[in-house]
Amino acid sequence: MPEPCYDDIVEAAAALAPVIVHTPCAPSTTLSAITGTNVWCKFENLQYTASFKERGARWFLEGLDAAQRARGVVAASAGNHAQGLAHHSKLLGIEATIVMPVGTPFTKITRTELSGARVEISGESFADSVAQAIAIATATGATFVPAFDDARIIAGQGTVAIEMLEQVIELDTLIVPVGGGGLIAGMAIAAKALRPDIRIVGVQVASHAAMAQLTHPDRLVAADLVGGATIAEGIAVTAPGTLTADICRRLVDDIIVVEEQAIEEAVGLFLEIEKVVVEGAGAAGLAALLEMPHAFVGRNCGIVVSGGNIDLRVLSSVILRALARTGRIVHYRLEIPDRPGVLASVATVVGNTGGNIIDVEHHRDRPGVPLRETVLEVSVETRDREHANRIAAMLAAEGFTVTSG
Repeated sequence: MPEPCYDDIVEAAAALAPVIVHTPCAPSTTLSAITGTNVWCKFENLQYTASFKERGARWFLEGLDAAQRARGVVAASAGNHAQGLAHHSKLLGIEATIVMPVGTPFTKITRTELSGARVEISGESFADSVAQAIAIATATGATFVPAFDDARIIAGQGTVAIEMLEQVIELDTLIVPVGGGGLIAGMAIAAKALRPDIRIVGVQVASHAAMAQLTHPDRLVAADLVGGATIAEGIAVTAPGTLTADICRRLVDDIIVVEEQAIEEAVGLFLEIEKVVVEGAGAAGLAALLEMPHAFVGRNCGIVVSGGNIDLRVLSSVILRALARTGRIVHYRLEIPDRPGVLASVATVVGNTGGNIIDVEHHRDRPGVPLRETVLEVSVETRDREHANRIAAMLAAEGFTVTSG
C-alpha cells in the first residue's frame, strides 16, 4: 500500500477547508500549571460530528469515482469513523452502511443513524466488525472504507498537524491519541516535513497498547494481553494498521501507555477547567501529561482533543467519581446509639462545619452491630479533601466513631 507524503496532506487540507471546521488550538493556563508544561489544546471535539475522523472520511470519499459512489460505502467503526463517514456520505449523496461492535455507546449508534447511515450491530470486537463489513462490501459491490489503514484516510487526518503548526508556532511537541494509528501517522508525516525536530508522542490506554507493543516490544507485555473494557473506546484497537505501524516506527518519537484512572481524571479536568465535553480517547493526551509530567517539563505541548462523543451515563459516572476522588463528595460511616435525636446531632455537626448532606442510610441489622446501636452511612458534599477531613474530626470530637471514603 503506498504511503501518503506531505504533498498529499497539503492537497487534502486545501480540499477539506470548505467542509471541515478549522478547530481552535487554544492555550490552557490552568492545565499548564497542573502539568508543569505549556499546554495548547486542539479541540477536534468541535467538529460537526465531534471528532477528527471527519477529515479522513471526507478525503476518502472525495477520491471515489461516480460508479463507486453509486454502489455505496461500508465501514466498521466503534463510533467516530462511523459518524464522520455517515455525515459526509449524506452530504455527497452516497449510501453508507456502518457495522458497529456490540457494546458501542448508544449515543454513537443514534448519531450515526441520524446522519442517514444504515447501522448493523455485529461482532464482539472491532476486528469482528471489520470482517462483517468486508463481507457486506464483497456481497454488494460497495466500497469498504478503512478506519485508519489507508493512504487517503491517513492524509486526511494529517491535516490536523498542519493546522496546529500554523496556529501555534511555538509548539515543539505534539501529543496524539493512538488506536489504529491513522491520526498519528498522518500528523507525523506532516509535522516532521514542516519541522523535522518536532517531537511526536503517541498515547495509548494500557488495556489496548498494541501499537506501543509493536514499536517498543522490549518495554511492554505480550500482545495477547491486549483487550478488555475501557473508557477510551475510541482507541480500543487490538490490531493497528500495517501502514500506520510502519510510519509510526519511522516518525513517532515515543508512545506512552496510560492507565484508566488517568484518562478518567483528564475527562473530568476538561469538563471542569476547559468547560468542554471530551470522550475517553480525546482525553488521552492530557492523561499522558498527568501520568508522566517529567517527560514534558518546559516543553510547548499541543494535545489533540480528538473527540467528544461520550455516553451520558459514562460521563455522569466520571463526574461522581471525580467528586469522590477530590473529596468533594465523601461517604462517612458512623456507629451511633439507636435513640431519638442522634441523627439530628450528626446533621447539626455536618451543617455547622459547612457540609451538605445529600444521602443518609441506617443499618440496624449489620453483623457485629451491638443491640441498641446502628450504623449510619452519610454522603456529604464538601469543598475539598481538607474540608472533608475537618468534618470527620468534628464528628469524632462529638464522640462518634467515624470512617470515611
